[in-house]
Amino acid sequence: MIAHEVEGTAPVHGAHEVDYLRAGAGVRSWLLTTDHKRIGVMFYVLVVLMLLLGGAFALVLRTELLTPGPTVISAAVYNRMFTLHGVVMVWLFMIPSIPNIFGNFVLPLMIGAKDLAFPRLNLASLYVYAIGAVVTLAATIAGGADTGWTFYPPYSTTTPAGVLPVVIGIFILGASSIMTAVNFIATTHTMRARGISWGRVPLFVWAIYSTSIIMLLATPVLGLTILLVGLDHIYHFGVFDPTLGGDPVLFQHLFWFYSHPAVYIMVLPALGVVSEVVCTFAQRQPASYWAIALSSFGIALIGFAGWGHHMFVAGMSELDAGIFGAFSMFIAIFSAIKVFTWVATLHRGAIQFNTPMLYFFWFLFLFVFGGMTGVAVATQSLDVHWHDTYFVVAHFHFIMVGGTLTAFLAAAHYWFPKMFGRAYSEPMGLLTSFGVFLGFILTFLPQFLAGNAGMPRRYYSYPAQYQWLNVLSTGGAYLLAGALVLALVNLLIALRWGPRASANPWRSRSYEWMTPPIPPEHNFPVTPVIDRGPYDYHLTEEEAHARVSTAR
Repeated sequence: MIAHEVEGTAPVHGAHEVDYLRAGAGVRSWLLTTDHKRIGVMFYVLVVLMLLLGGAFALVLRTELLTPGPTVISAAVYNRMFTLHGVVMVWLFMIPSIPNIFGNFVLPLMIGAKDLAFPRLNLASLYVYAIGAVVTLAATIAGGADTGWTFYPPYSTTTPAGVLPVVIGIFILGASSIMTAVNFIATTHTMRARGISWGRVPLFVWAIYSTSIIMLLATPVLGLTILLVGLDHIYHFGVFDPTLGGDPVLFQHLFWFYSHPAVYIMVLPALGVVSEVVCTFAQRQPASYWAIALSSFGIALIGFAGWGHHMFVAGMSELDAGIFGAFSMFIAIFSAIKVFTWVATLHRGAIQFNTPMLYFFWFLFLFVFGGMTGVAVATQSLDVHWHDTYFVVAHFHFIMVGGTLTAFLAAAHYWFPKMFGRAYSEPMGLLTSFGVFLGFILTFLPQFLAGNAGMPRRYYSYPAQYQWLNVLSTGGAYLLAGALVLALVNLLIALRWGPRASANPWRSRSYEWMTPPIPPEHNFPVTPVIDRGPYDYHLTEEEAHARVSTAR
């Protein structure tokens, strides 16, 4: 169970101030707040709603695929549902989930700042996200968009379904991402407390900082590209439509120039969460701080150079294919650095098997297994066989959905006591964690087998020989959905009836745990001065508190 009020703990800064949850009463105080913590909580509500919505669309798809022929929906509805699922999960859940919720909440706390650099811009990013979500969902449902989340031409430029309103919604969501990225970069550079040098920045901050760089550089490319698709669809500009002299392969280059780095927009924050969880629950400093920190930059940099491995069948020279494949494989080196460093950190550690740590082990399995299949699909000879099959679907979900989701759940449980000052049921957390992992494996492992056997993705119907694999996959999807709902219920119950948690229930040495159980509105009454690293586990908790002093 989470440790409760710890006797003998040194006083924490700001203990006399009202916590951020009680700093202002009424809905208006929340809607107009510039407090990064409240904004993070509001993002939390919106993003979880999007996860539930995207998951519901996925269950409809999996139910339809129980049988080789029509089951519960028509082929046209299937295409629309597939598009909804992809758009919601990629742009409304996976990309904003960890940065917008936990980055917003803990990044200023981790660097001793009272807020983000641009508080009003932060609030604006929340409302832009909400507007983008409403526009995207309304346009996709009402307009019947059926292109899939990739919007590949020439179909996207010729389909009778509404495309332009959907891409406008995604364009708006991109603007929110850019606002958030600018805020995180400026905050990390300019608002670190005295004593927090670059060598003392928590690893989660390094991950969010690297992610923000990718967001800032890549998102405008996607925004303009899909906007051109919408204009092509309405006004027949002929940019990508080959019947009008356009080039659909140009769209693929532009789309994957964003979407391949976007993989790391989703995964890098997850890697940052995992780094914090490993150090805390092994009660050890990282085996190599700089290896984890700098490998995040390596992933961000090389991520821009591997987009072409998505296009091996689109027509490219053997030299180009070899170069793109090599760059894609090179990313595995930086990922392996993180994995080996995490494992080395566990060595001789006082490992605690709490819920966040269990999610770390699930993340590690999915990330390594999915990463190995990523190296395989970066090999042209293998990718040609697996291209547009369920093997690619399974690979994508292992890395993107599995990695992001397990790290998101690890973060949700890890920072829950700090965000809300309550303790959740640890037995229920462990039980739902096992359910999430088993459900995920049962859902997507059969898809590797089906794809390797040749079953194409995105098809409404399929040969009967693949039905047993689809039945397993659908059963796993329902198990996964049930486990996620139980995890949500566990946290919601804890919000109201959970016992009060201490300021530092995990006995972490990271800076955000130096604040009261629920942080005050302005985090710190005075600016802290820190003369220790964030992972000094050789210090006792009292010694760690004592080495955080305050000065105006």
